[in-house]
Amino acid sequence: MRKLFFLIFCAFVLNASYSQSKVGTVDLNFIISKMPELSGIQENLKTYGTDLDKQLQGKLEVYQNRLDSYNANIESLSEAQMISEQTEILNLEQEITKFQQNGVQLMRIKEDELKRPLFQKISLSLEKLAQAGNFSQVLSIDDNNTVVYLDPNLDLTLTILEDLGITVEN
Repeated sequence: MRKLFFLIFCAFVLNASYSQSKVGTVDLNFIISKMPELSGIQENLKTYGTDLDKQLQGKLEVYQNRLDSYNANIESLSEAQMISEQTEILNLEQEITKFQQNGVQLMRIKEDELKRPLFQKISLSLEKLAQAGNFSQVLSIDDNNTVVYLDPNLDLTLTILEDLGITVEN
């Protein structure tokens, strides 16, 4: 009886160990830092940043010229002209501030756009290796353990929709 119980227990433990999911991790930033394409991307970003800086310098020059002109002619301006000039100078200041804020966002967008092919390349390799290694999940260690690969067989979305009586057209 003990032998039978022991055999059943061993079979259960063995079965449970085979049914466990296999989870891996990946450091995407490290992989990208080692890819040869990164130097070209960095050069493109540097050029793009330089172009944005030139645009900002142009706006700053227009602002400074307008401010200098205002200060030089302040004595000869009427009240209405002073208000008009001050409004224009304030608008230029706001435009410069907005351009600086947008510049940061534009740099992020450009970086994402340039790195997209690298992420696609990594994604294809990751999917191939995850399937070959029988991984059910792969987590990114870069940003709060985000799932970067999930075995489609583990996705319960369609099963839940079916159980709820909801049909989904492909």
